[in-house]
Amino acid sequence: MLINVPIALTWMRVLLIPMMVCLFYCSNGITEPMRDLFASMLFLFAALTDWLDGWLARRLNQTTSFGAFLDPVADKLMVCSSLIILLELGRIDLLVTLIIIGREITVSALREWMAIMGARASVAVHRIGKIKTMFQMIAIPCLLYGRSILGIDLLFFGNILIIMASILTVWSMLYYIRRAWCILNIKNKNI
Repeated sequence: MLINVPIALTWMRVLLIPMMVCLFYCSNGITEPMRDLFASMLFLFAALTDWLDGWLARRLNQTTSFGAFLDPVADKLMVCSSLIILLELGRIDLLVTLIIIGREITVSALREWMAIMGARASVAVHRIGKIKTMFQMIAIPCLLYGRSILGIDLLFFGNILIIMASILTVWSMLYYIRRAWCILNIKNKNI
């Protein structure tokens, strides 16, 4: 397996996840406001590396099958671990957490199934999924910080955004299921 810059950035994102988790469970000497600030900064940094690794892979023509596999895994691990932390902190609702994590598992399984069927492109990332991701990537650091900054209540703002993300999550999941269903119906008629 060749390690290139985009894959190295993705691995760095994977390694940031336990660092963020340790901030909440292994940080006896740090104040809560500092912990929350560091966690939100780590998440923002990881989100930026997510954008950067994809951009570099395309720009440097370094796209690989392994990178295409690892990148969404890193994203899902980052988002799901953050949501579980936020749930335990009481900063996010259980239903929102279940919707987002459930969608991630469902769509990942659907993509795998469609790849086996030879129709992975039918459930390729769509604009609605990208918009959902953007809402999540803004909401989660706001919720991790959970305080006001410059008179803006980031906890309130983050909750509005994460609710909007959960609505987009359901919408995008239904879109992908409908796309897959159409392909499966066509394949079944041809059998």
